[in-house]
Amino acid sequence: MELVKTRGLSTTGLKWVALVLMVLDHIHYFFAYTGRIPEWFSMLGRLAAPLFLFCLAEGFSHTRNRKKYFMKVYVIHLLMSGLLFLMIAGVLPVRPDGFYPMNGMMTSFSILMVVFQGMDWLGEKRWGPGLAAVVLPLAWPVLASMLMGMVPALQMPLSALGYTFLPMWNSNPDASIGTILTGILLYAFRKNRRVQASVFAGFTVLYYFLYPLLVLSRSPGFHWTMMFTTAYEWYGALAAVLMLCYNGERGRGPKRFFYLFYPAHVYVLYMLSWAAYPLLTGG
Repeated sequence: MELVKTRGLSTTGLKWVALVLMVLDHIHYFFAYTGRIPEWFSMLGRLAAPLFLFCLAEGFSHTRNRKKYFMKVYVIHLLMSGLLFLMIAGVLPVRPDGFYPMNGMMTSFSILMVVFQGMDWLGEKRWGPGLAAVVLPLAWPVLASMLMGMVPALQMPLSALGYTFLPMWNSNPDASIGTILTGILLYAFRKNRRVQASVFAGFTVLYYFLYPLLVLSRSPGFHWTMMFTTAYEWYGALAAVLMLCYNGERGRGPKRFFYLFYPAHVYVLYMLSWAAYPLLTGG
């Protein structure tokens, strides 16, 4: 956490907070099968993705080289989503219980940066490229699904394409439409911090609390307290408090560390959980 002279948290400080929360979440994610990791690890982890999305919006709007910024993220997406696709396809081995990492924030970041650029083009009244950059990434999963339905032989190549060179927002849990919409809102309202935080918090509560509550309330055995114990994705709304602490400074810190740490810690934790599996389960 980095405090600077202007008080508050810099972008680097917010990234450190998000990183710690993310690691807690992922420890629970990879070792949940042990039954020994407290649920509150993931509860706190709900704040990580919104904070990283906030930093992405800030970073993209202030970077001097958007193409270079995009390529850093896109390459990591290609690596992680490509490996995910190979695991799903059965080409690569997975943990004995069939579990494999579905982490894919870099997929969301890749899609969002294209959409962000499109939003800026629309603001400059460059309607053609602006609409294409905004609409096509959002419509791509729908178009691919339609093509797969019409030509079943395209299912495998289109799926491979969606996990690699043309990322789909529904290819993994971290690239859900909710994540994409959150990123778009954070970028659209970035010039007014209070409005941005309020819109973010309001959307998060509506999308991850009220809507699931309406759906789950129809399920047998559901009790409203489950919104605080199991369906707690909406806890991410609390990230709005940290967003309001942002001081507008980039802050000092290792530039490449965050890019390298994300894929590294995912696969290290996965390998550790795999190695520990027979010892902790007796299987």
